[in-house]
Amino acid sequence: MEYRSRSIHKSTSIMISAILFLFLIHTSHCFYLPGVAPEDFQKVAFSGDPLKVKVNKLTSIKTQLPYSYYSLPFCPPKKIVDSAENLGEVLRGDRIENSPYVFKMREPQMCSVLCRITLDAKAAKQFQEKIDDEYRVNMILDNLPLVVPIRRLDQGSPTVYQLGYHVGLKGQYTGSKEEKFFIHNHLAFTVKYHRDPQTDSARIVGFEVKPYSIKHEYEGKWSENTRLTTCDPHTKHTVVNSNTPQEVEANKEIIFTYDVEYQESDVKWASRWDAYLLMSDDQIHWFSIVNSLMIVLFLSGMVAMIMLRTLYRDISKYNELETQEEAQEETGWKLVHGDVFRPPSNSDLLCVYVGTGIQFLGMVLVTMIFAVFGFLSPSNRGGLMTAMLLLWVFMGIFAGYASSRLYKMFKGTEWKKISLKTACLFPGIVFAIFFVLNALIWGQKSSGAVPFGTMFALVVMWFGISVPLVFVGGYIGFKKPAIEDPVKTNKIPRQIPEQAWYMNPIFSILIGGILPFGAVFIELFFILTSIWLNQFYYIFGFLFLVFIILLITCAEITIVLCYFQLCSEDYLWWWRSYLTSGSSALYLFLYATFYFFTKLEITKLVSGMLYFGYMLIASYAFFVLTGTIGFYACFWFTRLIYSSVKID
Repeated sequence: MEYRSRSIHKSTSIMISAILFLFLIHTSHCFYLPGVAPEDFQKVAFSGDPLKVKVNKLTSIKTQLPYSYYSLPFCPPKKIVDSAENLGEVLRGDRIENSPYVFKMREPQMCSVLCRITLDAKAAKQFQEKIDDEYRVNMILDNLPLVVPIRRLDQGSPTVYQLGYHVGLKGQYTGSKEEKFFIHNHLAFTVKYHRDPQTDSARIVGFEVKPYSIKHEYEGKWSENTRLTTCDPHTKHTVVNSNTPQEVEANKEIIFTYDVEYQESDVKWASRWDAYLLMSDDQIHWFSIVNSLMIVLFLSGMVAMIMLRTLYRDISKYNELETQEEAQEETGWKLVHGDVFRPPSNSDLLCVYVGTGIQFLGMVLVTMIFAVFGFLSPSNRGGLMTAMLLLWVFMGIFAGYASSRLYKMFKGTEWKKISLKTACLFPGIVFAIFFVLNALIWGQKSSGAVPFGTMFALVVMWFGISVPLVFVGGYIGFKKPAIEDPVKTNKIPRQIPEQAWYMNPIFSILIGGILPFGAVFIELFFILTSIWLNQFYYIFGFLFLVFIILLITCAEITIVLCYFQLCSEDYLWWWRSYLTSGSSALYLFLYATFYFFTKLEITKLVSGMLYFGYMLIASYAFFVLTGTIGFYACFWFTRLIYSSVKID
């Protein structure tokens, strides 16, 4: 596995270079280990090193539609230059560009005028719409995102950081009921740095802002040398509140200003992300995770103990039968030994889904291992998504192998057909949904719309790398000897007796999905919060533990229900084993629906469609993953028990 991980990592780097060369998508440095690339800034004589402040997308948790910074008439630089984004950043809607802000290391600034603009009716309406939808402005300095510190009322609690500052706010003048829109046109930046006493160089460890709305005033006509009366560094008059806010109205001028303050910090460069990754409700999070793990571990242990005792007794009893008369009176799961390995209906489709599940399992497992060891730091925006896409592509070889092995066991002969279905079915469905969602985003003129070049790159990765690898895996799997059944299958199918109500397929399948979902739903809350409420998620250690618990739970609940099914002389276990654990995806989607109506404030139709579209893709992927785990657990279990008894 160590060699395979290294080879996958090496292949990933090669693939990144190919995408860069072909489609001008910068995906170098895909994996980033925190603490390896610090940048030192000097202050020599009267001049400090320049600091490049970049602007990123405008985001809103109400619409979930990102827009580029300059889609609003903010102050532009002389020339707008796009920073190269990696594949994950493009898919996330990141649009990183230069800004007109001029910072110099350890050189404070007060009331620097950025620009003066007069809004026309269209520009005023754009600002008002973005303020109404609670859009935030995101900036970056030395790869650190801009945050607004929010201090809690209770003493002793750590400061919470909000990513980005709001474009503006809504409010009313005293004595008036009419709602007005006000823009944050003065930004008080704080750059925190850690100084090396030996070299006097500094490294940036924090980038904070306090936004204000102020109606700037000045005397006479406006010129480049005009001094503001509301904010003047010569008289030490600075902005400390928003008591006289700047209203957003057509034909009104807005003057954008900013301050820059530098604070020395004890935080070292390697620990600068700790404050960003601090979760506001960490105690509840830890307690919930531990509680969930303990409950699931207890249930899993109990289930395993029951299964071992029951099976041991059954196998001992069956093997002690001495006479033919006793053998004829046998009941339970041994009775269906001549039908239990009969190929199911739609066996081709089952092979395809099992292969796809193996592909998913490999992708998730390797991604989590990289994340646990710190290779997918949030400081590398888009790194996680890029890694998952590349791993999915390269895991195609395992998908082809698994599907063709199962296909050959079912006496199939056309391995190329099954490989093609495996390579195209799941990605095709997901790509179709994604294409529709992308068209909706494009219709809203959002930066979240994936450009044609990136879409073409994804298609090339799919058909140029993934599909051939699936065929390679399919060829290798089909060349292997067919998996032999432990018992012979009768030519005539046995009639299945009438089942009790609790053994009804739909009922047992739905019951089977509850426990796997219960293993992950608490962690799911934090994952959904990080995705849809624009927060960081970086507790991959706990997530990895929950994932292992999910694997165990899916396997055990499927084995238990399969055992009960075989005991009631129902041998149609192939599809039911897949659907039993896979049904947890239904609960995931229902929980996502509950989360939408209770935690989110999305009101726009397009935004709602995006949410449910993406959650549908996530639930479908979860179905394929958990279903495959349940299937293989049942596959191993049936082969084990039927090879352990004497069949006359």
